[in-house]
Amino acid sequence: MRKLFIVAFTLLWISTNAQKIEWMTLEKAVEAQKTNPKKIFIDAYTVWCGPCKMLDKNTFGNKDVAKYINENYYPVKFNAEGNETINFQGKTYKNPGFNPNTSGRNSSHELSGYFGVRAYPTMLFLDESANFLTPITGYQTPRQLEIFLKIFATDDYKNIKSQEEFGEYTTNFKHEFVE
Repeated sequence: MRKLFIVAFTLLWISTNAQKIEWMTLEKAVEAQKTNPKKIFIDAYTVWCGPCKMLDKNTFGNKDVAKYINENYYPVKFNAEGNETINFQGKTYKNPGFNPNTSGRNSSHELSGYFGVRAYPTMLFLDESANFLTPITGYQTPRQLEIFLKIFATDDYKNIKSQEEFGEYTTNFKHEFVE
């Protein structure tokens, strides 16, 4: 009985202390920037994308990644082939070709085109005024994503002018996230 109690308590403690990303809509993120300026991090995914699911489980499920994103960004989850109507920067974006009867690939959302999303997953970084900074395409492990999360959150990207300087930055980068 005592062992069962310890196991139950441990599982409860783990589940209540697990860090999760506090995803929000793009509209809410832009609104939040008005009172507390932070950059926006967007996960552009699709429902059929295997690497997107791996990113959710392995990378976004990592407590270090989740904690860092929650503290330094407004995180947005965006279905790049979804049917959501999104108001952004004075324009309304939709997916006019969306087919609700499709279980696989669908047409691309207009906002995907605005950001130039061509592959999934794509992570998008926006500055404190919701201006587009850059996309990062493809699956990233927690430690791979850590470099990008920190380079933008700290504004270090502003001091990097070439591929060589970026290579030097990544070579000297001190990882803190645990895989």
